[in-house]
Amino acid sequence: MAKQNRNPFEQLEASLQEVPPGMKQKVMDDIAAAKLIMDLASLFSLNVGSALRKLFRTLGEN
Repeated sequence: MAKQNRNPFEQLEASLQEVPPGMKQKVMDDIAAAKLIMDLASLFSLNVGSALRKLFRTLGEN
C-alpha cells in the first residue's frame, strides 16, 4: 500500500503563535537598520565608479 505522506507545512502552520509586540518592534527596527546600512553601502561603493565616469566625461567635454 502507498504510504500516506504528511505535509510538514501543515504542521508548521498549526504551531503558529502570536509574537509579543516588543519582539515585533525589535525585529522591524533591526530590519530598518540593516536596510539603511545596505543603502549607504550601495551609495558609497557601487555608485562611485559611475559617478566618477560621469564626472570625467563631463569635464572632458568642456
